[in-house]
Order: sequence, then structure tokens, then C-alpha cells
Amino acid sequence: MLKKSLSGTGVAIVTPFNSQHQIDFNALANIIEFLIQGGVQYIVSLGTTGETPVLDAAEKKDILQFTYQQVAGRIPVVAGIGGNNTRAVIEDLSTYPLEQATAILSVSPSYNKPSQEGIYQHYKAIAEASPLPVILYNVPGRTARNMLASTTLRLAELPNIDGIKEASGLMEQCALILKEKPADFLVVSGEDALTLSQIAAGMDGVISVAANAFPAIFSQMVQHCLHNEFALAQQLNNRLLYAYDLLFVENNPAGVKAFMHLQGLLENQLRLPLLPLSKPVFDQLTACWKEINTA
Repeated sequence: MLKKSLSGTGVAIVTPFNSQHQIDFNALANIIEFLIQGGVQYIVSLGTTGETPVLDAAEKKDILQFTYQQVAGRIPVVAGIGGNNTRAVIEDLSTYPLEQATAILSVSPSYNKPSQEGIYQHYKAIAEASPLPVILYNVPGRTARNMLASTTLRLAELPNIDGIKEASGLMEQCALILKEKPADFLVVSGEDALTLSQIAAGMDGVISVAANAFPAIFSQMVQHCLHNEFALAQQLNNRLLYAYDLLFVENNPAGVKAFMHLQGLLENQLRLPLLPLSKPVFDQLTACWKEINTA
């Protein structure tokens, strides 16, 4: 049951690049250690924050294998396997190294904007083909199509669909899912800034961007929420409020990579069409970083 193994803080891990824009596996090893020592519960590899649109298939497979090797079974690893071509996603499920993953996180189709029935049939086909439990991922800010609560609830009744990362930001929609879902269906936040509120409403945790840079503060905040210690959670959450905005002000993962660069975890490099933060925003972020460390 995913609710037991994937509650708490999951991290949509970044892909570090060197100055030649090649994958920096030494940095990736250090980041994985930083996250585990920071207290996160699991890692999501090949999510959007990992810049998967600019990685080729061989690179994605290498990242997965390296992540398993570095994690060495200490915490679960979830593999991001999704897209807007159902047949291609099913092919990836049979060719990517998934033996050591706990589950699949699969984003709702982007760009071609399917109907709700199209979304349902897409996920139904993936669930039937997947060797692992499937976590749905609703992020209409990127896909241009919100997966309605009614569609999520239909999918939650299917075998092998065991959870959702809900990143619509629509609290009423989230509340309806939480009210009507099966008892063992995992529901996690996809919005760092709403995590405290959404766990208070009944979510099981979060798959976070911010925890790449602030694993200890953020995972402690989540644990306080899960134990109904919301006054303590709010104190920690308040330290990160300005950081949440800076993470996404120009693009993701430029914001979180800048915070990580300030900590010496990686070079401040992204692959086109994404760029590092502009100097004015980077200066704001640097000031925010100093404030967080003096709080």
C-alpha cells in the first residue's frame, strides 16, 4: 500500500548539469545524500523538476539506474514515466529500468488537451501495462487540461492506480477527492506553498520542489503537519514563504537550482530552452537565502 511507504515528503529531484550541460553524476550523488540526510521520505526521479523534456531516453535510464545505486534501498524511489502519447508511455514502461522502483508517477497528457474520457482511457491503458502501482499527476498549469475530481475518483477505483499528486491548487477539488476517495488511495500535494493547508485538509504529504534545497526544514514541517502539530509546522513554513515564490518566478527548476548553487550542491546550469535566473531575481533569491539561514 503506497499510503504506508510514500506518506510524508517526496522530492522531485533536480538533474544537475556541468558547464558543458552534461549530467553531473558526482553532484547528483551529493544531492541524494543531502536529501536522505535531510530526512525526506522518498525521491521522485525523472519528474518535471528533473528537466525531463530535455533529456533523451538513454540519459533518463542512466539517471534512474544511478539513483537506485546511490539510494541503495534506504528510501523508496518513484520513477516518472508519463507523456501525451499513450503508446509511447506504455513502451517506456517495458524498456525503462523499473525493477527497483516503488511506483510510477505519470503526468496527465499535455498539449493535445484530451477530454476527461480521454484522460481516463489514457491512464486505464497505462495502469493495465504498468508493472508497478501508478500515481496520477494532475498539473493543469503545465498540461493545459485540469483532471476533474470526478475523473480522479473514477480512476481511483481501477486496479493498479493507487494515488495522485494533485497540483491544481483548487482546494474545493482537492476536498472532494479527499471526501470520496477509497480509504487506501494516496493523495499528495504538488504545491509547496499549499502543503500545510492541504495536509490539514487530509492529504498524506507532498512531492516537493522546495525540499531539494531545504530538505530538513521542509520535511520537518510536513512531519509536524502529519502529527497535527500545526503551530510548529507554521513556524517552519513561515521561514520558506518568500522562497516558495522565488522558486517559480521565472521557471522551474531555475529557482531551486539557484538555491542549491548557493549551497555548493551543483553548478547553476540548465538546458535550453530554460535559463538560469536573471541577475535581479538571483539577487533577491540570495537575500532570501541569507534570511532563511538567520531565522
